[in-house]
Amino acid sequence: MKVLYLLFSFLFIFLMPLPGVFGDIRNPVTCLRSGAICHPGFCPGRYKHIGVCGVPLIKCCKKP
Repeated sequence: MKVLYLLFSFLFIFLMPLPGVFGDIRNPVTCLRSGAICHPGFCPGRYKHIGVCGVPLIKCCKKP
């Protein structure tokens, strides 16, 4: 049983997103200033996820 806790902790550490992957866009002002849009949920169509707009559920999306 202790092995499962150890395995879970390793998986948690290795599957965490790396800091800086989506840049410094963390609020709607910087998102809109960079020419992107704030969209709830997933980015639509050809848009690429480049950050968040305040809360993690609202994504900052930009056309490539």
